[in-house]
Amino acid sequence: MSGAEARRALAESFLGAYESKRALPPPTAQFDGLTIDDAYDIQQRQIDARVAAGAVVKGYKVGLTSQAMQDMLGVHEPDFGHLLSDMFLPEGTPIKVSDYLQPRIEPEIAFVMGAELAGPGVTPGAAAKAVDHVVASLELIDSRVADWRITLVDTIADNASSAGVILGSKPVRLADVDLASINCRFIVNSTIFQTGVGAAVMGSPLDALVWLANTLGARGVAFKPGDVIMPGSLTAAHDVVAGTNIEAAFSDLGSVFAAFVAGANDE
Repeated sequence: MSGAEARRALAESFLGAYESKRALPPPTAQFDGLTIDDAYDIQQRQIDARVAAGAVVKGYKVGLTSQAMQDMLGVHEPDFGHLLSDMFLPEGTPIKVSDYLQPRIEPEIAFVMGAELAGPGVTPGAAAKAVDHVVASLELIDSRVADWRITLVDTIADNASSAGVILGSKPVRLADVDLASINCRFIVNSTIFQTGVGAAVMGSPLDALVWLANTLGARGVAFKPGDVIMPGSLTAAHDVVAGTNIEAAFSDLGSVFAAFVAGANDE
C-alpha cells in the first residue's frame, strides 16, 4: 500500500472508531515508517471529514507538555490537535462515559483568544496581547488506539487524543494572573488526586501558546478571535468511569466541575 493510501485508510479507520467505539491497533504497528508529517496528514483528513459533516473548528490543543504526561506516555515533545464544536461540553451537564472508548481527564488553564494571532515569529508579548482571557478548564482525552499503546506518531494521528473540553465560568484577564504560579488541586470523588502548578506546562502555559502559534503558523494556520487554546495539563490524567466526579480548583481562576454517568451501553 502506498503512503497516501495508508494515510487515507488510517484516517477512515479512526473516523469509524468514533462511531463504532471500537479501538484500533496503533497506526505504527500497522504501517512501518510512519512519520510525524504522515500523522498530521492523517489527523487533518479526519478534521476535514468532520468539518464537511457539519463540525466547526473552535480551537486547538497542545498535548504532552508536562513532564508528568510525557513520562506517562513515554514521549519527549509536544503535539497538537484540533478542537471541534461538538467537543465542548457545558459544565454541570452529566457526561456519558459510553460516548467514549477509554476516557481520561486532566486540568488545564484555557486561553480564549481576543485577536488573530499568526506565526511564525510570535513572541510571548505578542501572544499575551492577543489573549482575551484565561479560564479554568478540564480536557477530556480519549484514545481510539487500543489500551493507550501510543507513540507520538500514534497520538498525533488520533487528533492528539482529543475528546472534550469543559470550560469554567470565571473569565480572568491575563494581566491579572501569573500563569506560571497558578496552583491547581485536581480532585477526584472528593479526594485530592494530584496538585499541580502552571509552570509544569513548558515553564508557563503562555510558552505552550507561543509554541502552538508558531507551529501552526508554519502550516499556514492562524488563531482567530474566540478560539479556545488548551495548552496542556498541570497534572497527570485520571481515568474516568460512571460515577466519577471531578473538580479542578485553581488559585485565581476558581473551579470547574465534571460528573460522569452511565450511558445506554453501560446500563
